[in-house]
Amino acid sequence: MKLLSELFFLWLLSLKGTAAHPLMESNYLREQKKLEPLRRFQFPCELEKLSHSPPSSVHTLRPSDIKAIAGIGILQTTPDSRIDHEDLLQSPERTLLQASMGTLSALVSRFNPSVLHQPLPLKTSGAASGTKAISILDQAKEMVKCIKENQMIDFHNDWKLITVFFSAENLCSSCASTHQENCSLDSMERLTRVLDFLYQKVPKAFVNLVDSTEFRIFSLSHSNQNKIRKPCNCVDEDSKLDDIILRGSYQNDLEKLLKSGRYDVRDDFTIVLQPFLQEINLPHRTGWQVNGTSIPTPEEITEEECSALGVGLWNNMMEPVGQKEHYHYTEMLQAQCPSQEYLYLFTYRNSNYSSSPRTSQPEALSQERSYGTSIPCFDRNPSNTVPVSVHNLRPADIKVIGALGDSITAGNGAGSKPNDVLDVLTQYRGLSWSVGGDENITTVTTLANILREFNPSLRGYSIGKGNQDSSNAFLNQAVAGDRSENVPSQTRRLVDLMKNDTRINFQEDWKLITLFIGGNDLCKFCNDPVHFSPDNFTNNIKIALDILHREVPRAFVNLVTVLHIVTLRDLYQEKKVSCPRLIMRQLCPCVLNYDDNSTETKMLESFNRRYQEETHRLVESGRYDTKEDFTVVVQPFLQRVTVPKTEEGLPDSSYFAPDCFHFHQKTHSQAARALWNNMLEPLGNKTDAHLLETVITLKCPSQAESFLRTYRNSNYTYPNQTTPDVTTPLPSSATPTPAQEPDQNHGSQLLCEDRAPSSSSPTSVHALKPADVRVIAALGDSLTAGNGIGAEPNNILDMNTEYRGLAWSIGGDASLKNVTTLPNILREFNLNLTGYSTGTGGASEPNAFLNQAVPGAVAEKLPDQVRALVRLMKSDPRIDFNTDWKIITVLIGANDLCNYCKDPNYYSAVNFTSRIQEALDILHAEVPRALVNLVEVMNLLPWRQMFLDNQVQCPTHLTGDLCSCVLPVTEGSQELAMVMEATRAYQNSTRKLVESGRYDTQENFTVVLQPFFRNTKIPLLQDGHADISFLAPDCFHLSQKSQSQLSRALWNTMLQPVGEKTDFFDPKANITLSCPTPHKPFLGTYRNSNYTYPPLEPTNKPIQNWGSDLSCPAQTPSESVPTSVHKLRPTDIRVVAALGDSLTTAVGAKATSVNDLQTAWRGLSWSIGGDGTLETHTTLPNILKKFNPELFGFSTGTEKETAGFNSAVGGAKANNMSTQARELVELMRGSSKINFKEDWKLITLFIGSNDLCHYCLDRETYSVENYVKHLQDTLDILYQELPRAFVNLVEIMEIAGLRQIERETSGCVVPGTTLCPCFLTSQESSPELQEMKIINKDFQIKSMLMANSGRYAQREDFTVVVQPFFRNTIIPLNSNGKPDLSFFSMNCFHFTERGHAEMAIALWNNMLEPAGQKQSYNNFAHDRSKLKCPTSENPFLFTSRNSGLQNTAPVVGAGDPSVPYWAVILAAIAGVLAGSVLIGVLMSRRHKKHQHERDKATEVNLTAL
Repeated sequence: MKLLSELFFLWLLSLKGTAAHPLMESNYLREQKKLEPLRRFQFPCELEKLSHSPPSSVHTLRPSDIKAIAGIGILQTTPDSRIDHEDLLQSPERTLLQASMGTLSALVSRFNPSVLHQPLPLKTSGAASGTKAISILDQAKEMVKCIKENQMIDFHNDWKLITVFFSAENLCSSCASTHQENCSLDSMERLTRVLDFLYQKVPKAFVNLVDSTEFRIFSLSHSNQNKIRKPCNCVDEDSKLDDIILRGSYQNDLEKLLKSGRYDVRDDFTIVLQPFLQEINLPHRTGWQVNGTSIPTPEEITEEECSALGVGLWNNMMEPVGQKEHYHYTEMLQAQCPSQEYLYLFTYRNSNYSSSPRTSQPEALSQERSYGTSIPCFDRNPSNTVPVSVHNLRPADIKVIGALGDSITAGNGAGSKPNDVLDVLTQYRGLSWSVGGDENITTVTTLANILREFNPSLRGYSIGKGNQDSSNAFLNQAVAGDRSENVPSQTRRLVDLMKNDTRINFQEDWKLITLFIGGNDLCKFCNDPVHFSPDNFTNNIKIALDILHREVPRAFVNLVTVLHIVTLRDLYQEKKVSCPRLIMRQLCPCVLNYDDNSTETKMLESFNRRYQEETHRLVESGRYDTKEDFTVVVQPFLQRVTVPKTEEGLPDSSYFAPDCFHFHQKTHSQAARALWNNMLEPLGNKTDAHLLETVITLKCPSQAESFLRTYRNSNYTYPNQTTPDVTTPLPSSATPTPAQEPDQNHGSQLLCEDRAPSSSSPTSVHALKPADVRVIAALGDSLTAGNGIGAEPNNILDMNTEYRGLAWSIGGDASLKNVTTLPNILREFNLNLTGYSTGTGGASEPNAFLNQAVPGAVAEKLPDQVRALVRLMKSDPRIDFNTDWKIITVLIGANDLCNYCKDPNYYSAVNFTSRIQEALDILHAEVPRALVNLVEVMNLLPWRQMFLDNQVQCPTHLTGDLCSCVLPVTEGSQELAMVMEATRAYQNSTRKLVESGRYDTQENFTVVLQPFFRNTKIPLLQDGHADISFLAPDCFHLSQKSQSQLSRALWNTMLQPVGEKTDFFDPKANITLSCPTPHKPFLGTYRNSNYTYPPLEPTNKPIQNWGSDLSCPAQTPSESVPTSVHKLRPTDIRVVAALGDSLTTAVGAKATSVNDLQTAWRGLSWSIGGDGTLETHTTLPNILKKFNPELFGFSTGTEKETAGFNSAVGGAKANNMSTQARELVELMRGSSKINFKEDWKLITLFIGSNDLCHYCLDRETYSVENYVKHLQDTLDILYQELPRAFVNLVEIMEIAGLRQIERETSGCVVPGTTLCPCFLTSQESSPELQEMKIINKDFQIKSMLMANSGRYAQREDFTVVVQPFFRNTIIPLNSNGKPDLSFFSMNCFHFTERGHAEMAIALWNNMLEPAGQKQSYNNFAHDRSKLKCPTSENPFLFTSRNSGLQNTAPVVGAGDPSVPYWAVILAAIAGVLAGSVLIGVLMSRRHKKHQHERDKATEVNLTAL
């Protein structure tokens, strides 16, 4: 940090020393202020030595070699600019970009302190004040002149870093559809002239070319609007298609120019495109507003903004070409360092960059190809008389065709040649799939051309090119860029055109109208999910169809469902296919900008599906089948469309226009064929998943089925037709079901007679009456914030709304008569109560008042809520902080439980309680006169029933987002067991905290535990199904109905004495509000309840040893020695052995000094040690000796001679295991103490920690594949050489937990980074650490798959069993929530005897648990009685077969050692997938009928509790 401060001032001094221009001198102090953030840069790069001999090649140029830095282009304007020079000098663009050059100079000076920064040219020499800003070429000339004249720079020999900021924005591009090519060519010509000049005139130069178009648009569009007069009047602000295509094409041209090698002939000059500003994440074209706050003037621009741009440019220079990041300013960037592997600034050449990804267009001649179709239909006659019913309509009866939609129907790019991105702006309406009429069916396949084969007099089709207003567009009224909200206006124009055209008999002619819309809605939905909600989308369609239904006689409307747009990601993500991805992202950001598993992508899939489902539901309501001459038919052929593939399996971009987004004529032809066939398919049997790359043969009307298919002539009954329209009132005979019946009145009746306060304000909390309470407050999560309380059924979008005024413990809307909440109850006693929340909004809104609950909060955030609450109470004039009595209700923990399985250590009961304690400690220390309700954490497990009952309409697809460790997990799974155990631990630990008396040291303060959530009951209907009227639309939060019940339960519990409080909650119970009585007038506390807290558990005496107690019923060996390993009892085991590393040799297990750290205490080793007895030393052999005292092979002491069959070696890795296995086999064969062939052997193999810890140093040697291969080689040796053997393969632990020890303790004598560099040197949340966690998990999964593949299942006397107790490793914590070092040796890496004892217990218990039900986490809580016993029902050690998971028949080929392990794994996975597919097909048939009713998708950023 000190170095950065010094180089900041160094740069300022150099700036001042070279300030040749007066304006630069006058701006000196302001620039000093703007660059202040440089002092705070985190810049960890080590200084490199300055080169004594500067490089001759620009491709080996280091930052330290740069002697001069300059920039041009910031003040560039167009020749016809109307922007004053002074405006530009004061613009945010100039301020930010010039400051970025200063930041870049300061960063370079870190490597070369003598680097000089050449100030920006502001005017040409001799220019008068007030003249226009100079062109960029003039700037270049002025810059070169200044550098040459600078005496401190050797122009010919010093290396120069020049940054050229250049903009494609000509202030005509946004309305450039008529002269687009001229705009782009003019910009490119001007830029080329500048670059040519630099190439010809400047030796030894590295030139950064920065496309600042996006930034410049942002800047100019937000400058003083009175001083900028736009030369173009842009009328189509809603559609940005022209703008995106023009700028995208320009950026592509830039890249082509630089990739051409035009500027790479000389070895001392290069130009590199730096894209950090191409997608700048700043608001533009929507007003100078961010979160409602005006963007500041240039003088007020933040320091971070001034500096971060320069860091973005620097980082781009540190990134290879092809891997450069775009700039997204959300926080201060971390400056990157030159890597040890690569010290040079990256150029095209030294990046080994290939600019030509493979194209998937198999037809270079595709544009010349005919896209015609033959019509195989013989009967093309119309009806004998013009039909009066739309249900008797033949193709030849249609006289008029029209279409509505967006750029797909407008035909954008349909006829464009490959790579001609600019031509995507051309609307090839004559080629449009649903309405184009160019040429005829033999060369152009469109729906119109198909119909012309039946009726050559068809009218309305579009021809040629042009927009919707051109005469040749005719009834193709689709508008490029339009969304569903624009369709009603399109419909209005279409109807007017048909009515006014003399060629159309509006009343008599049959009309076919195709509507296809929604792609642009989905592409923008993430910007405003409410605006683009499925409900709004469907309503827009409804408005348009209502116009047609009302005004257009004799019409058949095709409503084509929105395509499955998510599949566009396949084309975008395939790097082998050449596509303009920047353009794709800009055209459809909400589809392409997010990761596959992101919330946004899940929401996209949900919205996409809901658009389709709601479209069906709208039509199936029967709304448009009330007239004989009109119908709407949903045509679903695009509903499950996929991206077409080439023969090689790559996405085939030849089906797309050059922007890889719009349809090429090839796709228009296929869409026309598919639409035609859909029109002839009966409802209920329409194709909804065409493969566009396959041949689609046109169907023909048959003599029996000669009509276009409608619901009636298909004999189809709409599944939703009985559902009335939302605007139609229920008939009087319709009675809602119990689940639907609204509970409009959520009020309560309070029958208490005595509502008076104490005669004088009490001084003791134990004498507090309800009427004495003056202030009420609450802390917690979304249950207290009120998310979704007032939401309508099925309106999942409203789950984001925080109905704080209805919240159970703090809401104050209305009165108790109609809203039951704790404040409304208390207001019946004291009308002056204050603090309650009203209305809706977040915690920071004024109406939230003392409701400081935050949706999604976990216990860790509770202290922050407390601090905010205390500040509010102290500062609010309505509260007398020292005198007023306060009730504060705290409920937290549900989100901790919902995340528990992801990180049991972080969400442990110890951590949970310590965070509660921290919050309560603050209240206890700072808040006088307070009674705190601490509500026990809710038992969430019963809520699973809502999502398991397929008769209940709950959003099952959201379970992972709502509560991933409870709702979606399998019944009986380890995750569920962990949460169940954690729930009890949370409840018990909070109870112990309160009962410790910690908060009863002051007369005016107490904490009372309210336990009614301890046992929760699910509300059920009479038929046994869940009553979801008690739930919000997500089926997880509570509706107002339940919140009212919660309020009643809380109130009643507050009045109950401690020790007699209700510990269950039944939402359906008839809960009547209780009243204070003359004998019990006070709110219940421990003292006024005459309750004595249970005595604290006495401090445990120091534990003398780490032995265990095992009291299993007498175990007899098998009647005869078993021949099958699947009938092996513990008593049958005669020999134990182990393979592994220092964790198995027990290095440091009893170390008390550094000198002991290398001692191997083999006799204490968890899996093989045999020192003493089980009562003093818990090890696997000592457990087994309880069953067979004649056990042999265990280790004792510390000497090699007494190691027994412990073949483990300290420091061993997986590649050493086969050697250990061979040594073990030979040891056993040579031992006279055992019967090699007859004795049963138990071998434990545990290896991999050293491989993982060194993975990042040699990814190939320590790869997952090599790890699994070495394990397989080891097991193969044992399998081939050892008779009668049971092998424990212990999964490798999660090593990332060691980081907590390294971070939170200081007692480790050896730095962890030495022992495990790959896990302990990475920064938290760094890509390197994330990679290591993934590799760790891969080690576990792939070794497990290999072992369970069946490879070792061919012999009856041999098995390998994976023991997974380390799969989810939990670091043991002490009472202070810190890592408990009593489990770890002095180096904090190896285990002490205590740690070995816990590992032995976990391993033994795993051996007695069935495969598939084994505990997959360690439980490091000291308990001498944790060891399990074999039972009479299950007396054998569990294997896959005797657990019922493996057939007794051998797996063909699985035992063949020549079969590679990965082949077996793939076969196993394939089998699982095949089964899944079969089950999926069967389930989908069963499920499909009601899918659209059940599978409600989310339209909300999911709210956690």
